[in-house]
Amino acid sequence: MTDSEDNFQTNREKIGIMGGTFDPIHYGHLFAAEEARVALSLRRVIFVPSGNSPHKSYASMASAEDRYAMTAVAIENNRYFEISRIETDRTGTSYTSDTLRELARIHINADLFLITGLDAALDIPNWHKPHEILSLCTVVVVARPGYIRDKIRELDDIIQDSLLILDTDLIDISSTAIRRHVRTGECVRYMTPDPVWRYIVDKKLYSRTEA
Repeated sequence: MTDSEDNFQTNREKIGIMGGTFDPIHYGHLFAAEEARVALSLRRVIFVPSGNSPHKSYASMASAEDRYAMTAVAIENNRYFEISRIETDRTGTSYTSDTLRELARIHINADLFLITGLDAALDIPNWHKPHEILSLCTVVVVARPGYIRDKIRELDDIIQDSLLILDTDLIDISSTAIRRHVRTGECVRYMTPDPVWRYIVDKKLYSRTEA
């Protein structure tokens, strides 16, 4: 390898991509993103709130703009975290493959790392254009130590070989639990950052029963 080729390789950015409905974003999302950033020496992590998700729809689902706003205030104090409107502004169904293709075009000199949880990783065969996704990024699966290996073996060899497993202790919080707490009048203040909690209260989100 020549000096110029070596410089090209070492100058490539490593960018994490944290996608999700974020309805609402919570400390579990933030902890997983920070764990991946540190463990993989990522230059930054870009949060991508979903637009019109093909997988989720329920009566109390917050609008794309509300979910974008909550994510923005949740990450504002971490200089390594950014947010993208790629899916928020997209019309029609929002697919991860489309998002990664666009991010790869924007960040042409970067290696992309898609950060996800175990449940999402096990569902990769059902994603839209899964093999294109695997060609555009490294899928980083964040899960509790020792729990993930047997589950991952259920996937075919091509998918297994494309995954990067990150064993870490996770914060056991879910967006579903937060929405349920809001509907029943329980406190969610320490499940999600204060600016998100205040946004939920001010906008009166999640008051309807989910279908």
